[in-house]
Amino acid sequence: MTYLVHGATGAQGSPVLSFLRAGGHSATAAVRDTSSTDGPAVSADVASVDSLTSAYRGATGVFVHLPLGSAEQQLAAGQNIGTAVVRAEVPRVVVSTSGYPLEPGSGLAALVDALTADDVSFAVVQPRLFLENLLLPPVTEAVQSEGVLRYPVRADYPLSWASHLDVADAVVALLLDRTITGRIGVGALPPLVGADLAAGFAEHHGTDITFEPQDPEDFGRDIIPMFGEAGARPVIDSYAWRQTQPSDVIDAATSAQQLLGLSPRGVAAWLDEIGA
Repeated sequence: MTYLVHGATGAQGSPVLSFLRAGGHSATAAVRDTSSTDGPAVSADVASVDSLTSAYRGATGVFVHLPLGSAEQQLAAGQNIGTAVVRAEVPRVVVSTSGYPLEPGSGLAALVDALTADDVSFAVVQPRLFLENLLLPPVTEAVQSEGVLRYPVRADYPLSWASHLDVADAVVALLLDRTITGRIGVGALPPLVGADLAAGFAEHHGTDITFEPQDPEDFGRDIIPMFGEAGARPVIDSYAWRQTQPSDVIDAATSAQQLLGLSPRGVAAWLDEIGA
């Protein structure tokens, strides 16, 4: 009996793999290159149904989040994973939306539709925005040199921030407990505004730090050298869209707090845990 973890060398999959193993569970990395990770690993190519089916066979459960790519690539990946799960008769699947909406016609929607149609036991974790985004060099440099946490959300924008570690806690709980199905929100309740983020950074660093909202286009100029125009533009546009929204808060009734008894880490506790 083993759990397969997609993206086991990445930001979301790595803590899931670690937490499972720390809990004494058999966990295998599902990666394209098995030499890229320590411990048990199996080759799994989301572009190949046969590769996925072979990897999934005999698994107790699978954690999935779709890799970055075009809408077409994500749609194909979602369809392939859904087909392979059914063929391999995987008894439990946990999917992370990675902060993206479950829109009709998307890869995430195609995967969920396939799991639903074949009556596979599954749960979907729905984080909003990751605290790890606050560790981008342009953000941390301003914290260190100016005492300012500068980020492209309004100062009064309530948001259910979550860390990759919070998502991993929920994923592990859902892999182990098949009685909980459907969609589970992961993130802070009550939600956090800019001053709350700054207070967490201030507590961790032991110095005064203030929050300053940033124009999304200014933020974009900071990250384009890191991700390129094509990679950065969807991110910039997403923050511009957030400027028009009143909030982004998970539903308490379907939250990890309510359904799993899991509360996310505070900002300072998260920074302490990762040693930032």
